[in-house]
Amino acid sequence: MNSQLFEAIDYLEKEKGIDKDILLETLEAALISAYKKNFKSATNVRIDINEESGSMRVLSRKTIVEEVEDVQEEISLAEAEKIDPNYEVDDVIEVEVTPKDFGRIAAQAAKQVVTQRVREAERGVIFSEYADREEDVMTGIIQRKDPKFVYVNLGKIEAKLAESEQMPTEEYYVHDRLKVFVTKVENTGKGPQIYISRSHPGLLKRLFEMEVPEIYNGTVEIKSVAREAGDRSKISVHADDPELDAVGSCVGQRGQRVQVIVNELKGEKIDVVEWSEDPVEYVSNALSPSKVVEVLVNEEEKATTVIVPDYQLSLAIGKRGQNARLAAKLTGWKIDIKSESEAREEGLLTETDTYSETGEDLFE
Repeated sequence: MNSQLFEAIDYLEKEKGIDKDILLETLEAALISAYKKNFKSATNVRIDINEESGSMRVLSRKTIVEEVEDVQEEISLAEAEKIDPNYEVDDVIEVEVTPKDFGRIAAQAAKQVVTQRVREAERGVIFSEYADREEDVMTGIIQRKDPKFVYVNLGKIEAKLAESEQMPTEEYYVHDRLKVFVTKVENTGKGPQIYISRSHPGLLKRLFEMEVPEIYNGTVEIKSVAREAGDRSKISVHADDPELDAVGSCVGQRGQRVQVIVNELKGEKIDVVEWSEDPVEYVSNALSPSKVVEVLVNEEEKATTVIVPDYQLSLAIGKRGQNARLAAKLTGWKIDIKSESEAREEGLLTETDTYSETGEDLFE
Protein backbone atom coordinates (compact mmCIF):
# COMPACT_ATOMS: atom_id res chain seq x y z
CA MET A 1 0.00 0.00 0.00
CA ASN A 2 1.52 3.33 -0.99
CA SER A 3 0.68 7.00 -0.82
CA GLN A 4 -0.84 6.95 -4.31
CA LEU A 5 -3.82 5.06 -2.94
CA PHE A 6 -4.51 7.76 -0.37
CA GLU A 7 -4.10 10.46 -2.99
CA ALA A 8 -6.72 8.62 -5.03
CA ILE A 9 -9.01 8.44 -2.00
CA ASP A 10 -8.65 12.19 -1.42
CA TYR A 11 -9.45 12.80 -5.08
CA LEU A 12 -12.56 10.63 -4.93
CA GLU A 13 -13.82 12.51 -1.89
CA LYS A 14 -13.42 15.88 -3.60
CA GLU A 15 -14.50 14.99 -7.13
CA LYS A 16 -17.02 12.18 -6.64
CA GLY A 17 -18.40 13.16 -3.24
CA ILE A 18 -17.48 9.80 -1.67
CA ASP A 19 -16.98 10.12 2.08
CA LYS A 20 -13.34 9.34 2.88
CA ASP A 21 -14.08 7.62 6.21
CA ILE A 22 -16.65 5.34 4.58
CA LEU A 23 -14.18 4.48 1.83
CA LEU A 24 -11.46 3.62 4.37
CA GLU A 25 -13.88 1.51 6.43
CA THR A 26 -14.91 -0.39 3.32
CA LEU A 27 -11.28 -0.83 2.34
CA GLU A 28 -10.42 -2.18 5.78
CA ALA A 29 -13.29 -4.69 5.62
CA ALA A 30 -12.12 -5.82 2.17
CA LEU A 31 -8.54 -6.26 3.38
CA ILE A 32 -9.67 -8.33 6.38
CA SER A 33 -11.75 -10.51 4.08
CA ALA A 34 -8.81 -10.91 1.67
CA TYR A 35 -6.46 -11.84 4.53
CA LYS A 36 -8.78 -14.51 5.92
CA LYS A 37 -9.51 -15.92 2.47
CA ASN A 38 -5.88 -16.08 1.28
CA PHE A 39 -4.28 -17.19 4.54
CA LYS A 40 -7.05 -19.50 5.79
CA SER A 41 -7.30 -17.61 9.03
CA ALA A 42 -10.30 -17.23 11.31
CA THR A 43 -8.34 -14.97 13.63
CA ASN A 44 -9.92 -11.80 14.92
CA VAL A 45 -7.84 -9.28 13.02
CA ARG A 46 -7.97 -5.61 12.13
CA ILE A 47 -6.08 -3.55 9.59
CA ASP A 48 -3.99 -0.62 10.75
CA ILE A 49 -3.79 1.88 7.88
CA ASN A 50 -1.28 4.71 8.13
CA GLU A 51 -2.12 7.48 5.68
CA GLU A 52 1.06 9.46 6.29
CA SER A 53 3.45 6.64 5.52
CA GLY A 54 1.15 4.94 3.04
CA SER A 55 1.60 1.64 4.88
CA MET A 56 -0.64 -0.93 6.48
CA ARG A 57 -0.32 -3.72 9.00
CA VAL A 58 -2.44 -6.73 9.83
CA LEU A 59 -2.95 -6.96 13.60
CA SER A 60 -4.31 -10.03 15.32
CA ARG A 61 -6.01 -9.87 18.72
CA LYS A 62 -4.66 -12.63 20.99
CA THR A 63 -5.35 -13.58 24.58
CA ILE A 64 -2.36 -13.91 26.94
CA VAL A 65 -2.14 -17.36 28.53
CA GLU A 66 0.40 -19.38 30.55
CA GLU A 67 0.49 -22.21 27.98
CA VAL A 68 -0.51 -21.71 24.32
CA GLU A 69 -2.98 -24.25 22.90
CA ASP A 70 -4.14 -22.25 19.85
CA VAL A 71 -1.42 -20.15 18.22
CA GLN A 72 -3.95 -18.14 16.21
CA GLU A 73 -5.96 -17.09 19.24
CA GLU A 74 -3.41 -17.12 22.05
CA ILE A 75 0.07 -15.86 22.99
CA SER A 76 2.23 -16.92 25.93
CA LEU A 77 2.83 -14.57 28.84
CA ALA A 78 6.56 -14.83 28.20
CA GLU A 79 6.18 -13.60 24.61
CA ALA A 80 3.82 -10.82 25.68
CA GLU A 81 6.25 -9.60 28.36
CA LYS A 82 8.87 -9.14 25.65
CA ILE A 83 6.56 -6.55 24.14
CA ASP A 84 5.52 -4.97 27.43
CA PRO A 85 6.47 -6.34 30.87
CA ASN A 86 3.19 -4.99 32.33
CA TYR A 87 1.04 -7.54 30.49
CA GLU A 88 -0.75 -10.18 32.59
CA VAL A 89 -2.58 -13.43 31.92
CA ASP A 90 -6.04 -12.93 30.29
CA ASP A 91 -5.06 -9.55 28.86
CA VAL A 92 -5.71 -9.11 25.13
CA ILE A 93 -2.82 -8.01 22.98
CA GLU A 94 -2.56 -7.01 19.32
CA VAL A 95 0.24 -8.77 17.47
CA GLU A 96 1.33 -7.94 13.93
CA VAL A 97 0.75 -10.87 11.58
CA THR A 98 1.24 -9.12 8.24
CA PRO A 99 2.25 -11.71 5.62
CA LYS A 100 5.24 -10.92 3.38
CA ASP A 101 3.23 -10.86 0.14
CA PHE A 102 0.17 -9.20 1.59
CA GLY A 103 0.92 -5.97 -0.31
CA ARG A 104 -0.06 -7.54 -3.63
CA ILE A 105 -3.31 -8.89 -2.20
CA ALA A 106 -4.01 -5.57 -0.52
CA ALA A 107 -3.52 -3.69 -3.80
CA GLN A 108 -6.02 -5.95 -5.57
CA ALA A 109 -8.58 -5.53 -2.79
CA ALA A 110 -8.06 -1.75 -2.77
CA LYS A 111 -8.62 -1.55 -6.52
CA GLN A 112 -11.86 -3.53 -6.27
CA VAL A 113 -13.15 -1.43 -3.38
CA VAL A 114 -12.34 1.87 -5.06
CA THR A 115 -13.86 0.76 -8.36
CA GLN A 116 -17.02 -0.49 -6.65
CA ARG A 117 -17.41 2.64 -4.53
CA VAL A 118 -16.90 4.93 -7.51
CA ARG A 119 -19.52 3.00 -9.45
CA GLU A 120 -21.97 3.12 -6.53
CA ALA A 121 -21.32 6.83 -5.99
CA GLU A 122 -21.88 7.63 -9.64
CA ARG A 123 -25.07 5.58 -9.66
CA GLY A 124 -26.24 7.39 -6.54
CA VAL A 125 -25.58 10.79 -8.08
CA ILE A 126 -27.38 9.84 -11.28
CA PHE A 127 -30.35 8.38 -9.39
CA SER A 128 -30.74 11.45 -7.16
CA GLU A 129 -30.46 13.72 -10.21
CA TYR A 130 -33.16 11.92 -12.19
CA ALA A 131 -35.44 10.73 -9.35
CA ASP A 132 -37.00 14.21 -9.18
CA ARG A 133 -37.76 14.10 -12.90
CA GLU A 134 -40.53 11.52 -12.66
CA GLU A 135 -43.65 12.74 -14.50
CA ASP A 136 -41.57 15.38 -16.23
CA VAL A 137 -40.68 15.94 -19.88
CA MET A 138 -37.05 15.58 -20.96
CA THR A 139 -35.35 15.89 -24.32
CA GLY A 140 -33.06 13.10 -25.44
CA ILE A 141 -31.31 11.62 -28.45
CA ILE A 142 -31.99 8.10 -29.71
CA GLN A 143 -28.85 6.00 -29.28
CA ARG A 144 -29.92 2.56 -30.43
CA LYS A 145 -32.87 0.19 -30.86
CA ASP A 146 -33.71 -3.44 -30.31
CA PRO A 147 -36.97 -5.41 -30.64
CA LYS A 148 -38.10 -4.44 -27.10
CA PHE A 149 -36.79 -0.91 -26.50
CA VAL A 150 -35.67 2.32 -28.06
CA TYR A 151 -32.75 3.63 -25.98
CA VAL A 152 -32.70 7.39 -25.50
CA ASN A 153 -29.69 9.28 -24.11
CA LEU A 154 -30.89 11.83 -21.54
CA GLY A 155 -27.43 13.19 -20.75
CA LYS A 156 -25.89 11.01 -18.04
CA ILE A 157 -28.02 7.94 -18.54
CA GLU A 158 -29.73 5.90 -21.21
CA ALA A 159 -33.52 5.67 -20.75
CA LYS A 160 -35.75 2.88 -22.06
CA LEU A 161 -38.70 3.54 -24.33
CA ALA A 162 -40.67 0.30 -24.35
CA GLU A 163 -42.66 -0.78 -27.40
CA SER A 164 -45.91 -0.34 -25.45
CA GLU A 165 -44.97 3.29 -24.68
CA GLN A 166 -44.16 4.20 -28.29
CA MET A 167 -46.53 6.08 -30.57
CA PRO A 168 -47.85 3.58 -33.14
CA THR A 169 -47.71 6.20 -35.90
CA GLU A 170 -44.12 7.24 -35.18
CA GLU A 171 -40.84 5.94 -36.59
CA TYR A 172 -37.72 6.11 -34.42
CA TYR A 173 -34.31 6.63 -35.96
CA VAL A 174 -30.87 6.68 -34.31
CA HIS A 175 -29.66 10.25 -33.63
CA ASP A 176 -33.22 11.66 -33.71
CA ARG A 177 -33.98 14.17 -30.96
CA LEU A 178 -37.32 13.84 -29.20
CA LYS A 179 -39.21 14.85 -26.09
CA VAL A 180 -40.21 12.03 -23.73
CA PHE A 181 -42.29 11.70 -20.57
CA VAL A 182 -40.47 10.10 -17.61
CA THR A 183 -42.81 7.47 -16.18
CA LYS A 184 -40.53 5.79 -13.62
CA VAL A 185 -37.07 6.13 -12.09
CA GLU A 186 -35.82 3.23 -9.97
CA ASN A 187 -32.55 2.19 -8.36
CA THR A 188 -31.71 -1.42 -9.19
CA GLY A 189 -28.77 -3.73 -8.65
CA LYS A 190 -27.63 -2.81 -12.15
CA GLY A 191 -27.86 0.89 -11.36
CA PRO A 192 -30.54 3.51 -12.01
CA GLN A 193 -33.15 2.61 -14.60
CA ILE A 194 -35.32 5.27 -16.28
CA TYR A 195 -38.46 4.39 -18.19
CA ILE A 196 -39.97 6.88 -20.60
CA SER A 197 -43.04 7.23 -22.79
CA ARG A 198 -44.23 8.96 -25.93
CA SER A 199 -47.82 7.73 -25.59
CA HIS A 200 -48.58 8.68 -21.95
CA PRO A 201 -51.30 11.36 -21.43
CA GLY A 202 -48.85 13.07 -19.08
CA LEU A 203 -46.67 13.98 -22.08
CA LEU A 204 -49.52 15.98 -23.60
CA LYS A 205 -50.22 17.69 -20.27
CA ARG A 206 -46.58 18.66 -19.74
CA LEU A 207 -46.23 19.94 -23.29
CA PHE A 208 -49.17 22.29 -22.73
CA GLU A 209 -47.60 23.47 -19.47
CA MET A 210 -44.40 24.24 -21.36
CA GLU A 211 -46.12 25.99 -24.25
CA VAL A 212 -48.92 27.91 -22.50
CA PRO A 213 -47.80 30.50 -19.90
CA GLU A 214 -51.30 30.68 -18.42
CA ILE A 215 -51.12 26.98 -17.53
CA TYR A 216 -47.59 27.29 -16.19
CA ASN A 217 -48.52 30.18 -13.87
CA GLY A 218 -51.75 28.52 -12.74
CA THR A 219 -54.37 30.92 -14.15
CA VAL A 220 -55.55 28.16 -16.49
CA GLU A 221 -55.87 24.62 -15.13
CA ILE A 222 -55.78 21.36 -17.03
CA LYS A 223 -58.66 19.32 -15.66
CA SER A 224 -58.43 16.13 -17.67
CA VAL A 225 -56.62 14.51 -20.59
CA ALA A 226 -57.77 11.67 -22.82
CA ARG A 227 -55.37 10.41 -25.42
CA GLU A 228 -55.05 7.85 -28.17
CA ALA A 229 -51.41 8.48 -28.98
CA GLY A 230 -50.51 9.39 -32.51
CA ASP A 231 -54.12 9.78 -33.61
CA ARG A 232 -56.28 12.07 -31.47
CA SER A 233 -56.44 13.59 -28.00
CA LYS A 234 -58.83 15.71 -25.97
CA ILE A 235 -57.86 18.02 -23.14
CA SER A 236 -60.24 19.99 -20.89
CA VAL A 237 -59.17 23.29 -19.34
CA HIS A 238 -60.68 25.81 -16.95
CA ALA A 239 -59.96 29.31 -15.64
CA ASP A 240 -61.44 30.70 -12.40
CA ASP A 241 -61.37 34.17 -13.94
CA PRO A 242 -64.54 34.41 -16.07
CA GLU A 243 -62.90 37.03 -18.27
CA LEU A 244 -60.08 34.68 -19.23
CA ASP A 245 -60.64 32.43 -22.24
CA ALA A 246 -59.06 29.15 -21.13
CA VAL A 247 -59.50 27.41 -24.48
CA GLY A 248 -58.26 30.42 -26.42
CA SER A 249 -55.16 30.66 -24.21
CA CYS A 250 -54.26 27.06 -25.01
CA VAL A 251 -55.00 27.28 -28.72
CA GLY A 252 -53.20 30.59 -29.19
CA GLN A 253 -53.55 33.11 -31.98
CA ARG A 254 -54.44 31.29 -35.19
CA GLY A 255 -53.81 28.03 -33.34
CA GLN A 256 -50.08 28.66 -32.99
CA ARG A 257 -49.64 27.30 -29.46
CA VAL A 258 -51.50 24.06 -29.97
CA GLN A 259 -49.90 23.62 -33.39
CA VAL A 260 -46.45 23.50 -31.77
CA ILE A 261 -47.65 20.54 -29.68
CA VAL A 262 -49.32 18.91 -32.68
CA ASN A 263 -46.01 19.13 -34.54
CA GLU A 264 -44.09 17.65 -31.59
CA LEU A 265 -46.54 14.73 -31.56
CA LYS A 266 -46.13 14.21 -35.32
CA GLY A 267 -49.58 15.43 -36.37
CA GLU A 268 -51.68 14.04 -33.51
CA LYS A 269 -55.01 15.94 -33.58
CA ILE A 270 -55.88 17.77 -30.36
CA ASP A 271 -59.28 19.05 -29.23
CA VAL A 272 -59.11 21.65 -26.46
CA VAL A 273 -62.46 21.98 -24.68
CA GLU A 274 -63.87 23.98 -21.80
CA TRP A 275 -64.31 22.07 -18.54
CA SER A 276 -67.54 22.52 -16.59
CA GLU A 277 -68.92 21.06 -13.38
CA ASP A 278 -72.27 20.85 -15.18
CA PRO A 279 -72.24 17.45 -16.90
CA VAL A 280 -74.59 18.67 -19.64
CA GLU A 281 -72.22 21.44 -20.65
CA TYR A 282 -69.07 19.36 -20.09
CA VAL A 283 -70.21 16.37 -22.14
CA SER A 284 -71.42 18.72 -24.90
CA ASN A 285 -68.04 20.40 -25.01
CA ALA A 286 -66.18 17.09 -24.89
CA LEU A 287 -67.93 15.82 -28.02
CA SER A 288 -66.39 18.65 -30.05
CA PRO A 289 -66.26 19.05 -33.04
CA SER A 290 -69.78 17.61 -33.13
CA LYS A 291 -72.79 19.81 -32.37
CA VAL A 292 -75.13 18.68 -29.60
CA VAL A 293 -78.92 19.14 -29.41
CA GLU A 294 -79.50 17.86 -25.89
CA VAL A 295 -77.83 15.89 -23.09
CA LEU A 296 -79.95 13.70 -20.80
CA VAL A 297 -78.21 12.89 -17.51
CA ASN A 298 -78.56 9.84 -15.27
CA GLU A 299 -76.76 10.90 -12.08
CA GLU A 300 -77.06 7.49 -10.36
CA GLU A 301 -75.29 5.58 -13.12
CA LYS A 302 -73.14 8.57 -14.12
CA ALA A 303 -74.38 8.08 -17.66
CA THR A 304 -75.61 10.44 -20.34
CA THR A 305 -77.68 10.14 -23.49
CA VAL A 306 -76.52 12.70 -26.02
CA ILE A 307 -78.77 13.74 -28.90
CA VAL A 308 -77.10 15.15 -32.00
CA PRO A 309 -78.39 16.30 -35.40
CA ASP A 310 -78.83 13.43 -37.83
CA TYR A 311 -76.12 14.72 -40.14
CA GLN A 312 -73.69 14.97 -37.19
CA LEU A 313 -74.16 11.43 -35.86
CA SER A 314 -71.10 9.92 -37.54
CA LEU A 315 -69.01 12.96 -36.54
CA ALA A 316 -70.12 12.69 -32.90
CA ILE A 317 -69.29 8.99 -32.75
CA GLY A 318 -66.10 9.40 -34.73
CA LYS A 319 -64.07 6.95 -36.74
CA ARG A 320 -64.24 3.55 -35.00
CA GLY A 321 -66.08 5.31 -32.12
CA GLN A 322 -63.02 7.35 -31.25
CA ASN A 323 -64.64 10.75 -30.62
CA ALA A 324 -67.27 9.32 -28.26
CA ARG A 325 -64.69 7.09 -26.55
CA LEU A 326 -62.32 9.98 -25.90
CA ALA A 327 -65.16 12.21 -24.68
CA ALA A 328 -66.24 9.55 -22.20
CA LYS A 329 -62.68 9.07 -20.99
CA LEU A 330 -62.20 12.84 -20.69
CA THR A 331 -65.39 13.52 -18.70
CA GLY A 332 -65.66 10.29 -16.72
CA TRP A 333 -69.28 9.95 -17.87
CA LYS A 334 -70.76 7.12 -19.96
CA ILE A 335 -71.99 8.54 -23.26
CA ASP A 336 -74.72 7.03 -25.44
CA ILE A 337 -75.15 8.99 -28.67
CA LYS A 338 -78.44 9.12 -30.59
CA SER A 339 -79.53 11.05 -33.65
CA GLU A 340 -82.48 13.50 -33.45
CA SER A 341 -84.76 11.25 -35.48
CA GLU A 342 -83.91 8.22 -33.34
CA ALA A 343 -84.48 10.25 -30.16
CA ARG A 344 -87.90 11.40 -31.39
CA GLU A 345 -88.89 7.84 -32.23
CA GLU A 346 -88.01 6.81 -28.68
CA GLY A 347 -89.83 9.80 -27.21
CA LEU A 348 -86.64 11.38 -25.88
CA LEU A 349 -87.07 14.56 -27.91
CA THR A 350 -90.17 16.60 -28.73
CA GLU A 351 -90.75 18.91 -31.67
CA THR A 352 -90.47 21.93 -29.35
CA ASP A 353 -86.85 21.08 -28.37
CA THR A 354 -84.45 23.57 -29.89
CA TYR A 355 -81.00 23.08 -31.35
CA SER A 356 -78.13 23.94 -29.02
CA GLU A 357 -74.74 24.71 -30.61
CA THR A 358 -71.65 23.89 -28.57
CA GLY A 359 -67.99 23.16 -29.21
CA GLU A 360 -65.71 24.18 -32.01
CA ASP A 361 -63.97 22.19 -34.71
CA LEU A 362 -60.30 22.89 -34.04
CA PHE A 363 -58.25 20.52 -36.12
CA GLU A 364 -60.32 18.45 -38.45
